[in-house]
Amino acid sequence: MDEVFDLAIVGGGVNGCGIARDAVGRGLKVYLCEMNDLAGATSSASTKLVHGGLRYLEYYEFRLVHEALVEREVLWRMAPHIVAPMRFVLPHHPGLRPAWLIRLGLFLYDHIGGRKLLPPTTAVDLAHDPVGAPLSPGRFVRGFEYSDCRVDDTRLVVLNARDAADRGAVIETRTKAVAASRAADGWRLTTENRTTGTRREIRARALVNAAGPWVSSLLGETLGTRSKAKVRLVQGSHIVVRRLYDHDRSYIFQNTDGRIVFAIPYQGGDFTLIGTTDRDYKGDPALVHATDEEIDYLCAAVNDYFDRRIGRDDVVWAYSGVRPLYDDGAGEAKSATRDYVFELDDAVAGAPLLSIFGGKITTYRRLAEAALAKLAGHVPTTGAPWTASAPLPGGDFPVDGVAPLAAELRSAHPFLDAAGAMRLATAYGTTARTILGSATRREDLGIDFGEGLSEAEVRHLMEREWAIDAEDVLWRRSKLGLTATPAMVAALDAFMAERRAATT
Repeated sequence: MDEVFDLAIVGGGVNGCGIARDAVGRGLKVYLCEMNDLAGATSSASTKLVHGGLRYLEYYEFRLVHEALVEREVLWRMAPHIVAPMRFVLPHHPGLRPAWLIRLGLFLYDHIGGRKLLPPTTAVDLAHDPVGAPLSPGRFVRGFEYSDCRVDDTRLVVLNARDAADRGAVIETRTKAVAASRAADGWRLTTENRTTGTRREIRARALVNAAGPWVSSLLGETLGTRSKAKVRLVQGSHIVVRRLYDHDRSYIFQNTDGRIVFAIPYQGGDFTLIGTTDRDYKGDPALVHATDEEIDYLCAAVNDYFDRRIGRDDVVWAYSGVRPLYDDGAGEAKSATRDYVFELDDAVAGAPLLSIFGGKITTYRRLAEAALAKLAGHVPTTGAPWTASAPLPGGDFPVDGVAPLAAELRSAHPFLDAAGAMRLATAYGTTARTILGSATRREDLGIDFGEGLSEAEVRHLMEREWAIDAEDVLWRRSKLGLTATPAMVAALDAFMAERRAATT
């Protein structure tokens, strides 16, 4: 008899992989397919923050903000290698939000989330504090500094998938759901490997639609069902420039149009990440890209605050994603809810369909718990929630343990420089020990592709993290693409193609 999964999940973003991990850890048999690479769309195009969402307080999204604030420290404990605290400077802009309103918002931000590890908000004298130095002279005299966290968004997704697979889930990338039917005994999902063209049928008791921007098209075109809930596609674009200032704080800027823009130290502080935009999107999510208009908008937002001006020529990388928000009828994209909404279709007894609208990187774990609660009674009895106290792969060390881990790696492998050891520690955590093995010389790790990337690391990414080509390695599982040369990319692609051919 064919294997029957308890849960089949379509979509390998943070929500799909988070649900897969939670479900398999409770004893369910789980299958997940992703038509491209893990985190290949929205989940890799975020602002790279685990944050409460200060501006959501203006829209009275207190439940969402509370949940997100609590999750900051939960995720930091779960994955201290890829999640880290960060201080944000909010200059007071005369003529925009009044200072008393900002103070009230930050007071709530400090107190409604059960903050235990992160430091509280403080006032900042921008005329004398070093964080005021990059700002336009004389324009900003006071501000506030508060806490949130940064995250490597793609690695968060991949590590959830890795842990799910280690616990027994079947994860298939480059595999598209092309057809589905349901009956009283569950779902029959037809998938197609986009590399080989091979089709197979998956049987499952329940189906989860975690397709992100494709949530509605999967419902209508593949599953042949209608949905009362609607998705609102909102484009968010970011730019990356060379480092704009010499300290480790981030900035949050208020714009005259009511939006906010972040300026964040990126990739060890060598770059500054700036974003995001908010605009309704009507096209194919696969074709989204940062427009000249958006790039100009982000440059102008920064130029309104910083003394150093930037333009299009300063942009070394621009990326864009489509947020699949729940359409709550808000007039503007910036005010559409970021909360998640489920739609459960159980019209056919024995074959439930759960579709996910909205959500944030920060609240993915709570979304997964809520999704399984929604499916209770439709899938075999599951255990209690467990993910809050279970570290992700490589995250089994204290929240203040990244620097000691990097020092340990350098001590055990003297050929590593400080930057290389820190990159491995913040990407892989304790798994870096496995990648480096017993190497005492750089040559022990095989081919040196450049930028500290070794054959041993690439083999790990291919064997354990579903990496297929150079783009997967250089732009998702790392951001070495920012400094990689064309020769490095070509050599890496050739090596990975040879490895793929040898294993098929």
